[in-house]
Amino acid sequence: MRVSHRHEARRPLVPDTVAFWGLGGLLAWLMFAASAPSPLYRIYAARWHFSPLTLTVIFALYAVALLAALLVTGRLSDHLGRRPVIIGALAVVAVATVCFIVADGTVALAVARVLQGLGTGGAIGAIGGAQSELAEGVSPGLAPVVSSASPTFGLAAGAPVSSALVQYDPAPMRLVYWVVLAGLILGLLLVAGMRETGERRPGAAASLVPHAAVSARARPAFVRALASIIAIWALSGFYLALVPSLTLRITGSGNSLWGGAVLFSLYFAGGVSVIVRRKSEPRPAMLGGCGSLVAGAGLCVAAIAAGSTALLIAGSIIGGVGFGLAFLGSFRAVSGVAAPSERAGTIAVMYTVSYLAFSVPVVIAGLAELHYSARSVSIAFSAAVTALGAVGVVTGLAPLHLPHHRHATSALPPCPGTVPPYIAAAELAPAPACDPVTP
Repeated sequence: MRVSHRHEARRPLVPDTVAFWGLGGLLAWLMFAASAPSPLYRIYAARWHFSPLTLTVIFALYAVALLAALLVTGRLSDHLGRRPVIIGALAVVAVATVCFIVADGTVALAVARVLQGLGTGGAIGAIGGAQSELAEGVSPGLAPVVSSASPTFGLAAGAPVSSALVQYDPAPMRLVYWVVLAGLILGLLLVAGMRETGERRPGAAASLVPHAAVSARARPAFVRALASIIAIWALSGFYLALVPSLTLRITGSGNSLWGGAVLFSLYFAGGVSVIVRRKSEPRPAMLGGCGSLVAGAGLCVAAIAAGSTALLIAGSIIGGVGFGLAFLGSFRAVSGVAAPSERAGTIAVMYTVSYLAFSVPVVIAGLAELHYSARSVSIAFSAAVTALGAVGVVTGLAPLHLPHHRHATSALPPCPGTVPPYIAAAELAPAPACDPVTP
């Protein structure tokens, strides 16, 4: 009897359960790597004498490169298989990490950030696909929960760990990247040892053509959610690029751990809020998120004006809750209304808006710092986020006419790019009769 190639393949070294959770950890590690440079920006600026504008442009290069990779390669693993795409993307991130290690100026730093963005964007689509397929033998409802929570907790961990290494290590510009590189090598070994969950099929070149368009049915909901999406991702970019240095000015301390603590407060609160409210309906999630965003960003304005570290941490925690809930609610509100055949394009537009909001306002802030003090720019930035959050509250008060979803966990990603458009579209299809996540 002829045996299929699939059954002739050797047994994988890594069991599916280990591979599933390992990929969740790898996704978190990629976000850890993305946030690792944040506490170092002030050191780079002092050592290489570049302006706030240069700093913010280097920061924004990562987001632009990640978005480009996500939109272009998001479906590539459907045709080449999950493992080859993940391994190739991790290799690019590893090269970026080496560039950070040997960087001796702004050009090398910019190249490192671009490569880091390209590799991360290329990896997360394939990781999301592999997780969804591996979860079929574990618990299907876990995939969206893990893929949505992992990146946020990775960002939360990256800042304090990097800050501690920067503060106490004799080689602060190198060690954190060696740690990142070690984690990437472990990730490569994990992926090499797991089974291939995808299949090779023709159409790889055609899959590289991005498609992004908001479904006509989803446009009113998209317009209504736009202010909150811009607000939360502008806030996130502001925190990663500028808040560590701002925190040191407020505290009057040279200890980098203060900046790491503030970043941890924002992202950890965001991750916890998504897990706790993962079954929330779109409208209350949007309203609660935007309300928390207004309160948190408003406290940040007061903290910067008064020079209060306690207020800044409190505002970061409350703003983090808003960060998680507002995107969760807006994602469900918009994708839930889109026609099934148009969801992937609609979600791609949401990702695009999110990453532009993540990067462009920070560059504008860098330009403003050429003419105004960092304190004034930070107050204005936080006030603008507060105003956008208030617009989100007002627009969210109108009733949302959405199809009834019994299983809210099918549409979870709070972090753009953590679940690629083609996966999100599939997971937003009518849910099965039994949700394994439901107690």
